[in-house]
Amino acid sequence: MSDVANPTNLQYNFLVVDDEESIRVSLTEALRDEHSTVWSAIGGVEAFKILEEREIDLILLDQKLRATGEDGLELLQKFKEAHPEVIIIIMTAFGRFDDAVEATKAGCFQYLAKPLDIHQLRLIIKNALSTAALRKEVEYLRRQQSLTHDMGAIFGPSAKIHDVLENVRKVARSSTATVLIRGETGVGKELIARKVHEFSPVNEGPFIDINCSTLPEHLLESELFGHEKGAFTDAQQTKMGLLELADNGTLFLDEIAEMSPKLQAKLLRVLETRTFRRLGGTADIRVSTRFLAATNKDLFREVEDGNFREDLYYRLTVVPIYIPPLRERREDIPVLIKTFLEAYNRELGKNVRGFTDMSLRRLMDYNWPGNVRELRNVMERLVLMCDIQEIGIDELPRNIVENERGPKTATPEENLFSKERVPNLKEVEKIAICHAIKFANGNKTKAADLLGISRQTLRTKLREYELEDIPEETF
Repeated sequence: MSDVANPTNLQYNFLVVDDEESIRVSLTEALRDEHSTVWSAIGGVEAFKILEEREIDLILLDQKLRATGEDGLELLQKFKEAHPEVIIIIMTAFGRFDDAVEATKAGCFQYLAKPLDIHQLRLIIKNALSTAALRKEVEYLRRQQSLTHDMGAIFGPSAKIHDVLENVRKVARSSTATVLIRGETGVGKELIARKVHEFSPVNEGPFIDINCSTLPEHLLESELFGHEKGAFTDAQQTKMGLLELADNGTLFLDEIAEMSPKLQAKLLRVLETRTFRRLGGTADIRVSTRFLAATNKDLFREVEDGNFREDLYYRLTVVPIYIPPLRERREDIPVLIKTFLEAYNRELGKNVRGFTDMSLRRLMDYNWPGNVRELRNVMERLVLMCDIQEIGIDELPRNIVENERGPKTATPEENLFSKERVPNLKEVEKIAICHAIKFANGNKTKAADLLGISRQTLRTKLREYELEDIPEETF
């Protein structure tokens, strides 16, 4: 439908109901474009199943469905009873004036005789969609207001977060623009990705996510692209990959910087052609998928270091979104604390009302290397463990209490190696662990490598020094 302007550039869903396969195929091909998704059904049963799963804007309905023995005018009435807002166009090879009158009374938008003139059909659909466009605009504005309220409560009211939400609001209007979300561990990259999907035109499609750092190359390749039966030893049957499962929806690639060069090349081809092949397959499969990616690394630095493809970098960064760490937007901390306290009070049946001035000041001064995720975990732990209404400094985790900021407060390293005392080995070890985790941006696997110890040993040390509150998702 590309030769006809799409009202407000929103996404529309069409359903073709006809018992002739050639007509279903030809109409699907004629009407499908980047703003329109087309489903087809042979009769009423298939059509109602699609209507239950998708928000259909317009139905092209054959009047006589010989293969299923159904009457299109009766289906028209049933469709309208179940979905009064859907626009229905009747197609018929046996047009009669009385039928046209009956169809119009039942809510048919247009009554067309076969064979259809595709150009005329497109103009009729364009006119019909003006009503749907108004409804979608109202729904879009409602979702945008919801976005501002919900995300403000989750991320905070700071100017930096306001800028992030503005970017989310703008990019959500597109169903195709690729987005790269960058930020430290725990800032909420996946949540932002889900909100981009939720408030986009493809929000009724699936949201599929995968962490590229959790699987070896061959398993990640199979998960993304799927495989044909017999493609490798364990391929006992054909399997759809995440690219197919995310068709007409969103695929979120977390930790994209960890993807191998081989898979980077294959992903680039998908982004360029919107086609791919299953492992062991020869047929190109076309998908209409929105791609979102996230990383806690400086991806351009990875390009300069030769670890990431430059052409893929530019394909992914059509719209970049950067989420600043919590320490750079401390004004968000009180709002986040209130949000998490209320949530965990409800969940755990508790009545923790807040914090003393001293304890709140310590929470504000702490650097939160694990960002919002660490703050959320601390709030859950405090609500769970405390049976008092106001949490004092004695209830806070030790690492937060001992991390007071201020011009007169020496750093842990300065206190450790002062002229007045000699530190013991445990103190040195604790500082070294904290410094390594900070240097590795919260990635404890890398921190263990920097310290020359195993991940299990690092876990043991974290428990020993009561540093468990540092997020552990990178293990």
